[in-house]
Amino acid sequence: MPLSRKFLFAPLLGIALVMTGCDSGADSSAANSAGHTAPTATTEQANRDVLDQRPFDNRDDFENARRGLIAQDPELVIDHLEGGEVWNMPAYGFIDEDGENAPASVNPSLWRQAALNNIHGLFKVTDGLYQIRGYDLANMSIIEGESGWILVDPLTARETASKAFLFAREHLGEKPVRAILFTHSHIDHFGGVQGILQHLSDEEKANLRIIAPEGFEEEATSENIIAGPAMTRRAMFMYGKRLDRDERGHVGTGLGKGPAFGTFGFAPATDLISETGTELEVDGVPMIFQIVSGSEAPAEFTFYLPEQKAFCGAELVSRNMHNIYTLRGAKVRDARLWSSFIDEAKTLFADADIYFGSHHWPLWGQENIQDFLAVQRDTYKFIHDQTVRLMNQGATPREIADQLKLPPELNRAFHNQGYYGTVSHNAKAVYQHYLGWFTANPAQLDPLPESDSAQRYVQMMGGAEKVLERAREDFEAASAMGASEGRDTYRWLAELLNQVVFAEPGNDDAKQLLANVYDQLGYQAESAPWRDFYLTGAYELRHGSPEEGIKPAMMREVLLNTPVSLFFDSMAVRLKAEDAEGESAVIKITFTDLKESYLLTLKHSVLHNRLVNEDTPADATLHLTRSLFVDLLIGRAGLKELLFSDEISFEGSRLDLIGFFSMLDKPQGRFNIVTP
Repeated sequence: MPLSRKFLFAPLLGIALVMTGCDSGADSSAANSAGHTAPTATTEQANRDVLDQRPFDNRDDFENARRGLIAQDPELVIDHLEGGEVWNMPAYGFIDEDGENAPASVNPSLWRQAALNNIHGLFKVTDGLYQIRGYDLANMSIIEGESGWILVDPLTARETASKAFLFAREHLGEKPVRAILFTHSHIDHFGGVQGILQHLSDEEKANLRIIAPEGFEEEATSENIIAGPAMTRRAMFMYGKRLDRDERGHVGTGLGKGPAFGTFGFAPATDLISETGTELEVDGVPMIFQIVSGSEAPAEFTFYLPEQKAFCGAELVSRNMHNIYTLRGAKVRDARLWSSFIDEAKTLFADADIYFGSHHWPLWGQENIQDFLAVQRDTYKFIHDQTVRLMNQGATPREIADQLKLPPELNRAFHNQGYYGTVSHNAKAVYQHYLGWFTANPAQLDPLPESDSAQRYVQMMGGAEKVLERAREDFEAASAMGASEGRDTYRWLAELLNQVVFAEPGNDDAKQLLANVYDQLGYQAESAPWRDFYLTGAYELRHGSPEEGIKPAMMREVLLNTPVSLFFDSMAVRLKAEDAEGESAVIKITFTDLKESYLLTLKHSVLHNRLVNEDTPADATLHLTRSLFVDLLIGRAGLKELLFSDEISFEGSRLDLIGFFSMLDKPQGRFNIVTP
């Protein structure tokens, strides 16, 4: 997943921004309750210009998105199991239902995509095939078998999956569930499985088939274990977690409305698909699978239903350009391989009359599907090939990202536009895939940390006040510029003012002016993640970092199914080297329910782990269950309390154990991003 994500949070009220020295441009007196300023004249012009760059009179997407609607819940609000809301579709009611009349604070192309993603409910795709859309970031598809249902991608969270499943039962009738397909290893396609299982009988669960691509279990449970705190903090930016749902805030994610941060779950697969061309009959329904692992997800398949001539593209293709590199942070994907898989699907399933996917709305008609696949294929191939061509000419990532544009024949459709991924950051990802972070310029070998270099830059430019004076003049002047020149000015001011903020993080004038700049860049962005990054940056400059990160307890069900060795790998990256300097320890942890023992060895400020026999000697040993250990990791249980309880047993010194665990960081996932 995509993480990856699908939630709606209560609006966060802020104070109106009051900024001196900016009497024109963004009118601070017109700031909304969160502090976001009004769009400037150049932003208004830039967004008007977009209307001439896309075929907005083409209404096919709206017809397809509404086709087959069976039922819709106009008051679709879903509560979190522990209180609060996890989903709130009415919060997006400010978006024009036909994607027209975009406000000056939203790129009209993104506004159109947001309107399409607002269309939600239960839909009939064709005989025996249905979709629930708009209950989460992803779709849940329902295939009618001979004796029951086959569910595809049971959403992100228990809460949203349960609500969607019961809504389908209400309108289609109650049928047993015979199988669940996880198309790939991102959590928005399996995390809600417990919301389905809770409604099944013991007999249904005993006979349930869960079909997934080979490598699914390892990839599904491991992606966020090592770098989880950093990824989740960045996800707060990418998905606009702290933003209001309004014309100057979060309008959607491009791929859908947003992640549902509810209760995540997991279930192991009974059938793993390892080869393209694999054929299965599931509850009487024939299916042909294509393995596309290494494209959008490290473990993924698409499949074809020959009886309906329906191709499920999973997330290999979708109704937007996807991420070669996702801004929340993940391993870079292979654009060349991705393109080749789409080409393979185009040939393998050439008879398809219906396309449906894990996101967005379906497409009907063989010719339409073939054209859709060709454009999707060539978009990723173009970005790959032209990036490499320019890279081989010596261009840097920033130079490539600035000059690379899709050719007109790839830029006339809406379905491959940068609502989620962009040509700009995808081109940088291709460069990174081959050459990494270094451009070979020696100045980048050993640069100063950002705060240190920022102080020197600002000092050399005559001090913060002089920089701010010039920046205010340029910001005001940008309002009267043409759209392109104005945007470039905002881009430059973002870079310039970031230096002042990092040099003087307590300089409120600098933070407020930079926030105004971010407002304008966010309003102009066609990419939903870019918009959310800019506007969240502006929000945090005005209001500070969040008091609370995303709680690790949300991942408890997933962690209970994570390979135990990964727990210890995650502990190793939390070791505070300065505290461990000169220390050595050998700790054994025995899981009483798994009948497994792991030896943790601390030396040289490095922590190693390995599976050992139960009688392997150690300085101290803990005996506990896997679930209790997970509770210890996520903070639901405290070590000191447990050591004096009857829930675990130990051998050795309590103080040694406490001392060992005290060397481990407890990341809160709320570190600064837009300030040092």
